[in-house]
Amino acid sequence: MTFYAHSGTPGDKSDWQPLPEHLKGVAELAAANARPFGMEKAVRVLGLFHDLGKYDPQFQRRLEGADIRVDHSTAGAAKLLELAKGQDRGTAELLAYAVLGHHAGLPDKHNEFGHCFKRRVREYRDRLDPAWKTQLGFGLSGLMPAFVSARVAKATAAFDLSVLTRFLFSCLVDADFKDTEKFYAERENRQVDRDWPALDRSLPDFIARFDAHMAAMPADGTVNRLRRDILAHVRGRARMAPGLFTLTVPTGGGKTLASLGFALDHAGAHGHRRIIYAIPFTSIVDQTADIFRKVLGGEHILEHHSAIDDEEDRPRRKGERPPTSRDRLKLAMQDWAAPVVVTTNVQLFESLFAARTSRARKLHNIAGSIIILDEAQTMPRHLLKPCMRMLDTMARLFGCTIVLCTATQPALGRERPDGRPGFPDGLDLAGRELAPDPEELSRKLRRTRIERVGDMDNMALVEALRSQDQALVIVNSRKHALELYQEAKQAGLDGLVHLTTRQCAAHRRQILADVRTRLDPKAKHPCRVIATSLIEAGVDVDFPRVWRAQAGWDQVMQAAGRCNREGRRERDESVVSVFAPVGYDPPPEIKALVKDTVRALDRHSGDAQSLEAIRSFFEEVYWRLGDMGLDSKYIFDDFILSLDGSSFAFRAAAEKFRMIESKMEPVIVAIDDTSRDAVKKLAIEKISSGNLARELQSYIVQTPPRAREMLIRNGHVLFEQPGLREMQFAVLKKDSLYRKEVGLLWDTPDYLAAEDMII
Repeated sequence: MTFYAHSGTPGDKSDWQPLPEHLKGVAELAAANARPFGMEKAVRVLGLFHDLGKYDPQFQRRLEGADIRVDHSTAGAAKLLELAKGQDRGTAELLAYAVLGHHAGLPDKHNEFGHCFKRRVREYRDRLDPAWKTQLGFGLSGLMPAFVSARVAKATAAFDLSVLTRFLFSCLVDADFKDTEKFYAERENRQVDRDWPALDRSLPDFIARFDAHMAAMPADGTVNRLRRDILAHVRGRARMAPGLFTLTVPTGGGKTLASLGFALDHAGAHGHRRIIYAIPFTSIVDQTADIFRKVLGGEHILEHHSAIDDEEDRPRRKGERPPTSRDRLKLAMQDWAAPVVVTTNVQLFESLFAARTSRARKLHNIAGSIIILDEAQTMPRHLLKPCMRMLDTMARLFGCTIVLCTATQPALGRERPDGRPGFPDGLDLAGRELAPDPEELSRKLRRTRIERVGDMDNMALVEALRSQDQALVIVNSRKHALELYQEAKQAGLDGLVHLTTRQCAAHRRQILADVRTRLDPKAKHPCRVIATSLIEAGVDVDFPRVWRAQAGWDQVMQAAGRCNREGRRERDESVVSVFAPVGYDPPPEIKALVKDTVRALDRHSGDAQSLEAIRSFFEEVYWRLGDMGLDSKYIFDDFILSLDGSSFAFRAAAEKFRMIESKMEPVIVAIDDTSRDAVKKLAIEKISSGNLARELQSYIVQTPPRAREMLIRNGHVLFEQPGLREMQFAVLKKDSLYRKEVGLLWDTPDYLAAEDMII
């Protein structure tokens, strides 16, 4: 009997894929994926065993059209556990998690549901044809190389091995996807996702472009000279051994380009495979990606931020069949194979803790990368310890270099600069600072005066804006920003600009370009910007005056970075006024930080912008939260090793590890020819969803789930081409609900239209 992995023409098996061909093809692709971290042999076995259940004659009947459900994912796991002996038994158990999860996602070892590891293996009944034993050549000894085992830290072994399991899983699911994609692409003229060049091939051109770009930058003035000195010093440390680094440079000191220059030189010195630049806010990923495209050329930069869900977690209707391998080719998944990836912290960390196949697929491409965490102080405090441990594991087990890049360096090292104990279970950062004398840089690049001004309502803020032709007001919520903008508009202020995540990235780019034109010293046009915190991190604008609603001290410092950024004005004239907004409570996540800020300010009233004041603020925050508060979801408790083996709860941990607690859902606003053309392409089956997702991500607005549900219920948003794309591409159909000035107004979508907007 001939066994098949995937079907082709019904009734004619001449174009069906033989099962041994698929298993061996996946095994070789997966082994190549694992080469950067030394687990090729184990992952080759993983590829051979992942679809072993297709040797069940019942599965072959299903391929022929029988309406039956067959679990083909348990057999390989059960056989691995049955056949592996001695020390290899533990590694086989890690592989078994991956086999069990290669369609539905990594399972928990134990839970109350039927899909857990323990129950599935216990209830497995062997119905495999014995042909598999002769058709597949494999060995189950020496699965864990000694050098990999030596990198696993005894104190954190359970966590380390859980991360290793995810990387093994990633190697498998990516290889499975690509082999299946290749099979169907050849038969159906289906477009596969693009191939990216390796970083080492692109690196000489990247460095030449970078050097030419920096040589063309302005060299006059104190700030520009400091930026050049910082860059030279940072690049001079690129030959240091890979691992963990900090880069502490005040806002306006050129951190983005300095960190990129370091990454290029460091990759050249040590052979890193790609550069991953992770940014805290979706709102500025596009700006950083634009900078990188300008410097390095756009054809090798992958910008990945606004995720279009793959629908893996969508509840299936009663009687609905599970998706086939061919169905999964419709999903919009990114594999991060580009030489340079610009993404968000959410994408990075939630992928590293993921159980789902689509999120985990990219992990093996992170091994051997340089990861730059821009604005590292923004990592959520309730998940800070799991994040720190993940970074440590990435450096030890997977050869990553990680740069914590920030103007306000959080106290994350095991030791403080003065040698006292630092962050509990912190990172080994001693001697790993890339910047020249951060304390001195903090003094030299201080260009503003920060003052606390007490309560201010919207009327007072409007009058403050009226007194300045060019000014920035930053508030803590989209609601406050919109209402303040509406009141300022009614008051007749000129040059008003509203900047919010209600607007899609494509529009924000246009708005910020207009703001920079208005702020040009030669133009001197009125420019009064009302924004949420999205403008604070990494947005290159220079205002003479800034008002900032009370928030964490690091946010206040980031706001100060938008004031007198180029040092053209006197420090005492460049004022950042911190106010308490009347009528708008701070969001729950920053309410306690406001109090921490006040305490830190009181303690350092003489020099509130010093690095010591910043460290004091973070220590205050960490001290208040304590160990439990820094892992408030008890992520570590989900990964346990005992004499009985592993007890890993991958699904439970992934569900708890949410960097943004309030999940948002994407709505595509097709508001120009580029986006409308991309939406039309959704009807073309041969174009991959991944390509189209990349084209459309700049036209996404993230909305609260209930808001999107109401928009869909009222017919204002529809899923485009659900037969081809599943429920992935939710497109706004009522154009009047979106305006460039204010973005998407979802608050009352059952009746809201253009004529209802009071602007």
